[in-house]
Amino acid sequence: MKRYIQMFAAVAVVAISLSACSMTVPVCATSNPVGSKVGEASGTGYLHGINLGVDASIRTAAKNGGISKISTVDFKMTDMLGLIQTYTCIVSGE
Repeated sequence: MKRYIQMFAAVAVVAISLSACSMTVPVCATSNPVGSKVGEASGTGYLHGINLGVDASIRTAAKNGGISKISTVDFKMTDMLGLIQTYTCIVSGE
């Protein structure tokens, strides 16, 4: 019985440590040359649906980086146990 409890505890620790996920996905690329400027816009949401005041838009990311000619757009989402999500839009260009 003690062995089963230890195995369950080990599986629980591994499951909890692997339950956070971060993924970056390319969204768009233009024919503009890749520039040296990078802008980000991010926001935090809760429970996959409560996203009050989140502005992770391309326009805001470009404005934050001082970019007028966008070359690439990436989107990053980090999920922590399905409770807290962070959304980030990453824009590069000149």
